[in-house]
Amino acid sequence: MKRFMVAAVLVSLCIASQTSVEARDAKPSVDMSNMNKIFVGWVGLDPDTYRVLDYDTKAEWATVIDNTNAYFQDELKTNYLAGRTLTMAKNKGDENAAGNDLYIKFTNVSEDKGYRLHIAVHFIDPKTNTELAVIPEDQYGAHLCGLVGCMEKELGKVGELVKKQVGPKR
Repeated sequence: MKRFMVAAVLVSLCIASQTSVEARDAKPSVDMSNMNKIFVGWVGLDPDTYRVLDYDTKAEWATVIDNTNAYFQDELKTNYLAGRTLTMAKNKGDENAAGNDLYIKFTNVSEDKGYRLHIAVHFIDPKTNTELAVIPEDQYGAHLCGLVGCMEKELGKVGELVKKQVGPKR
């Protein structure tokens, strides 16, 4: 009976993993390629997790969060969503997407002890507050890096998915 339960759990995990990969790799369900004014939300890592990630102070970890957001925002502007007008959130509470065609919102954001980013990405029409598409919560891992380097690589993977979802600029 124990072998059956272990096998059942493993099969369930494989199916769930495959479903997650298929959802992440799916073609965009809504054409967002003509959306040129985009508000990009804050990647809201929790400053209270500083101890879990081996930082001495909350302020030290908060600086890493701010710097990582600045890096990711720059990457979105220059690489993943180049040619579009991007307005970037200034902090975790900044969600003022008024006047934009699209709001890219990040939720369920965390970095675990194994330096794996967990994040979901939502594509929202700010005029109607309707979710147009979502990249479901998933785990992104980088290899052979420190925490900051891993987060930059992991957010690069997220940036590629955002680029794929939004599509080429028209």
